[in-house]
Amino acid sequence: MKEKILVTGGTGYIGSHTTVELLNAGYEVIIVDNLSNSNLEVINGIKRITGIHVAFEKIDCICLNGLEKVLKKHSEIKGIIHFAAKKAVGESVQKPLFYYKNNLISLINILELMPKYKVEGIVFSSSCTVYGQPKHLPVDENTPIQPALSPYGNTKQINEEIICDNITAGASYKSIILRYFNPIGAHRSAEIGELSNRIPRNLVPFIIQTAMGIRNEISVFGNDYNTLDGSCVRDYIHVVDLAKAHVISMERVLNNKSNSRLEYFNLGTGKGTSVLEMINTFEKTIGIKVPYKIAERRKGDIEQIWANPLRANKILGWNAKETIEEALKSAWKWQLKQKHF
Repeated sequence: MKEKILVTGGTGYIGSHTTVELLNAGYEVIIVDNLSNSNLEVINGIKRITGIHVAFEKIDCICLNGLEKVLKKHSEIKGIIHFAAKKAVGESVQKPLFYYKNNLISLINILELMPKYKVEGIVFSSSCTVYGQPKHLPVDENTPIQPALSPYGNTKQINEEIICDNITAGASYKSIILRYFNPIGAHRSAEIGELSNRIPRNLVPFIIQTAMGIRNEISVFGNDYNTLDGSCVRDYIHVVDLAKAHVISMERVLNNKSNSRLEYFNLGTGKGTSVLEMINTFEKTIGIKVPYKIAERRKGDIEQIWANPLRANKILGWNAKETIEEALKSAWKWQLKQKHF
């Protein structure tokens, strides 16, 4: 058994897939989650995939005392992967204080406790939203950070600054910050996937639920952007590819494979796909039409962005391998298996 890793937000979409990959790699995992956007059935799904019943603590990361109890109970945690955060761009525009409180305090609590309990490293879940609307595409890690277009994006920028400032001030831990582009898909077993306790916040679940007839149509927010078809463009990456990058990153942090105490990596495919292209690809791949309507632009949306992932390819030895078609097939299989929406 390798080191013990704490995964915050571990019953969530990316957190659950990362937990599976950590367990498969031989790590011991403790999950912390408040279940605000997930449920305990995910723990059973992880067990059906890995054969391991992972330790779980229902804790909100903005509760410092609760987090400390977890670190006391599960001694010798060597690394933390921090996913726990609110992440909906539109909701953050409507509820900015809610986002700032949740996303900033949770990280500060973790960083305060790490030295006390001799936690050696943290892999932080960041986002391509930190780049705002970049002037040049694709974006690499040296692309200038633009003003955030939403409170959500701003919380990620601030969180990155908090980690950087704390390491500069002499913090004992190492950190890798992973800037995600747009995760889609599900585990090939269909035991875990993207399940929201509320209305979906991401494109693919909306497409799938519309194709199933759960929703009458999907809204495409804007068709007058400066893109090939007028709809927003994103870099869609399979969630399992994304999860594997976290395992590699944690190994790098704990095994001192870098002389730097802080590193940044973009995680994407290097290819942009528009919203309308994604709908069309789903229709061709699954063979079901998806009704949609053009709606007004959504406040906080970035027009277009995709990654230059060469740094992650070269330094981490990581590559996005799964196609959009494979991701859509896995997401469809996952949604078909669900009894509740």
